[in-house]
Amino acid sequence: MTLYSIKRAEQSWYGESIGILILDASYPCIPGNIGNANTFEFPVRYEKVQGASIDRLLNQQDPELATPFIDAALRLYKSGVHAITGACGFMALFQQEVAQRLDIPVFLSSLLQVPFIYQITGKKVGIITANSSCLRPKHFTSTGISDKIPLVIAGMEDKSEFRDAILNEKGTLDSGKIEEEVVEVAKMMVAKNPDIGSILLECSDLPPYAHAVQNAVNLPVFDFFTMINYVHTTLVRKPFSGFM
Repeated sequence: MTLYSIKRAEQSWYGESIGILILDASYPCIPGNIGNANTFEFPVRYEKVQGASIDRLLNQQDPELATPFIDAALRLYKSGVHAITGACGFMALFQQEVAQRLDIPVFLSSLLQVPFIYQITGKKVGIITANSSCLRPKHFTSTGISDKIPLVIAGMEDKSEFRDAILNEKGTLDSGKIEEEVVEVAKMMVAKNPDIGSILLECSDLPPYAHAVQNAVNLPVFDFFTMINYVHTTLVRKPFSGFM
């Protein structure tokens, strides 16, 4: 018989490897979105960051949000998750503050993949973000992206359905229209920069359209989903099976 022991005194349930910090926002999160638990083939746990609205995080970039981010991360930690991620690339602002307070891996932003992406391609990294005007130097320095990594950045802020459904939280979302919009952005980005070697979908709302983007530009496409699955496999290793 296997002997088990408790991991943390506050923990009352088990079996969730990834905890996800989610914004204090309201819009439809379809399958593929990081805010939809059906996106994953393993159990995840969500924790809302109180007061972390889209406006405060993207537009205001309010440093006072550091405290609710840390508090929410600590609640996830006490629930027993093995690592903590985010559901918005702009959470990069608080990557270091949260990571310093926890004893488990913290990877709040999809931007953390950029140094790895550049190393394996050696080419420009195309980033499609929710709002290009809101990406600032701290988002890059907080995620280890040096100014020596060539980036091409395009935003979704001028695409009407994405802007109204997600940034303005109108309450409905036309997934077909957003797919057309992000594919249009990707194709234009690559047409203007044919030396791009990969695309990163910074926004957690864009993974549902990763396949359409890849079909359109024929490049490796990274996003929150690729990052979370990668980390999950390091936390829950399984024995190999087969035959010789």
